[in-house]
Amino acid sequence: MRLSARSEYGLLAMIDLAARTEDGPVSAREISETQAIPAKFLEQLLVKLRQGGLISSVRGAHGGFVMDKDPESVTVLEIVEALEGPLVSTVCDGERSAVCGRNGICAAADIWGRATDALREVFESTTLDDLVRRQRTLDMAEESSAGRETG
Repeated sequence: MRLSARSEYGLLAMIDLAARTEDGPVSAREISETQAIPAKFLEQLLVKLRQGGLISSVRGAHGGFVMDKDPESVTVLEIVEALEGPLVSTVCDGERSAVCGRNGICAAADIWGRATDALREVFESTTLDDLVRRQRTLDMAEESSAGRETG
């Protein structure tokens, strides 16, 4: 299982888009600035997310990106797999298993499989809408805390 900056930044971009679904298309520049994602890297992520059927691009002066699906129906797993490929234990399910010679008789394989299954469960049971709501709660708590410090 390989989770990289693609997953981290891609998830942030999707949370940003989902939080602004009512605003219409959001430009890559806006997402880049709001989420502190390098613009060139974000462009690559947006291509993969579009190819994965999660977002669409809108051309024109007021163009940008929009969600293709309701945030309540998009799971973190869908986002991660659109960006990284299938979530499998790369230690025992990938190229290494072909050359290690311990296929089926390795004590470590079970733990890697269980860890992958647990991660898959968390990603599959968490929707984009869950994360948008959580982010709004965190933002309100931060605003409240900042208000108390300056007041």
